[in-house]
Amino acid sequence: MTRIAVGGFLHETNTFAPTKATYDDFVHGGGWPAMTHGAGVLKVMRRINAGLAGFVETAEAHGWELVPTVAAGATPSAHVTKDAFERIVTEMVDGIAAAGAVDGVYLDLHGAMVTEHLDDGEGEILARVRKAIGPDVPLVASLDLHANVSPEMIAHADALIAYRTYPHVDMADTGRASARHLALLLKSGQRLAKAFRQLPFLIPISWQCTNDQPAKGIYQKLAALESAAVPTLSFAFGFPAADFRDCGPSVFAYGRTQADADAAADSVAALVEGHEDDFDGRIYSPDDGIRYAMELARSAAKPIVIADTQDNPGAGGTSDTTGMLRALVRNGASGATGVICDPQSAQAAHEAGVGATVTLELGGKSGTPGDAPYRESFLVETLSDGKFIAPGPFYGGRDMDMGPSACLRIGDVRVVVASYKAQLADQAMYRYVGIEPTAQKILVNKSSVHFRADFEPIAEKLLICAAPGPMPADPATLPWKHLRPGIRIKPNGPAFTPSSPSRSNG
Repeated sequence: MTRIAVGGFLHETNTFAPTKATYDDFVHGGGWPAMTHGAGVLKVMRRINAGLAGFVETAEAHGWELVPTVAAGATPSAHVTKDAFERIVTEMVDGIAAAGAVDGVYLDLHGAMVTEHLDDGEGEILARVRKAIGPDVPLVASLDLHANVSPEMIAHADALIAYRTYPHVDMADTGRASARHLALLLKSGQRLAKAFRQLPFLIPISWQCTNDQPAKGIYQKLAALESAAVPTLSFAFGFPAADFRDCGPSVFAYGRTQADADAAADSVAALVEGHEDDFDGRIYSPDDGIRYAMELARSAAKPIVIADTQDNPGAGGTSDTTGMLRALVRNGASGATGVICDPQSAQAAHEAGVGATVTLELGGKSGTPGDAPYRESFLVETLSDGKFIAPGPFYGGRDMDMGPSACLRIGDVRVVVASYKAQLADQAMYRYVGIEPTAQKILVNKSSVHFRADFEPIAEKLLICAAPGPMPADPATLPWKHLRPGIRIKPNGPAFTPSSPSRSNG
């Protein structure tokens, strides 16, 4: 029987964010399933939107024997601590080594991990696994669409296959594609030629949505270029908040010949570069965005949905900034916002009880420049233990645990307050504290794009606002120090030079 070792270790690192990812953060998981070990991996990774879950499904259909090691993910933040990285990777590599002879290895990775001691987390993971299995065992990994792919990652893996949707509704599909590609390698007994291209400019995440052009057309063209000669072809937008050499978009192709791989990679790279002017759009200030939403809401049949994009916990945000909440209240808006992660306020609401009025210093505790706790009195409308299922397209039925939570009300604004952070990308993240999202005039979600998978069908219009937060909508405003020389720090923006950190209002 074909034996395949599997594991997963995912983190998207914003090196400019204020808090790091500790081992305990991976134990809890946040928006990811909690850390699982050994046989438990195969129990958890089923029927959810995760790369490893899709791989397991297809592998079992092939009749492969799976050797699970560890599966861990944590909400995006600043660097993964050395302790967390070494403990998890050691468990993974030791598990693979202890399995004895295996026919292949599959890893579910993110591709944008930076640790306290390593710039290229995934490059190191793949290097250690390659050392453990030797040069001849096929090693395939799935990656996030936001992967910052390095030459080292390409060198150590036989194939890297990235998501093609943002919102990421195809994570499990990418795991299935990885299993099919591994089956191809096992059947042929041969390696494929590799082509890798790093593109010359950073792309803001707000304009990476694959529901819209130009991203939609790019991925359609990419899929059309796959063939027997080029079995898999990927374009990763990159995550433009990781300050190291290999941050940025890339294309990687695997072909029957080097000429096949090069031609496919060059075609996609040229297509992306040809759309540089199109990776831009309108971003509102908090007050302008709220006032425009209120104007639209007067005649709208469905909610106006706003992305609080700079405090997106899916991009390293703290999920506790108060800029958009203040704008809602200041302008007399009617609606709901979330999730504000503030365990102290959630606990105070639970102690006061439903129907009580509590004076809180809500959120604003992370030290984000331009933000502060919001000291006001709130009505405690509902309480929750924070446990629920998120059935929408992004989370895909995951069990969520937000910890003690509450719906607080101030004026005609309701606020979801939780003890743990996770990107508000599912309507259930309002409903679990008693807020019906479809009944609101305005919804303000701490998310950039993932929320669109579940909220676009119920929205009259989508807007993007930029209140103070750890993930700037414009990457040119970040104080870059370690990018590769010459890469443009935004579409049509200035080129990075190592001699002077980049900071622009562009």
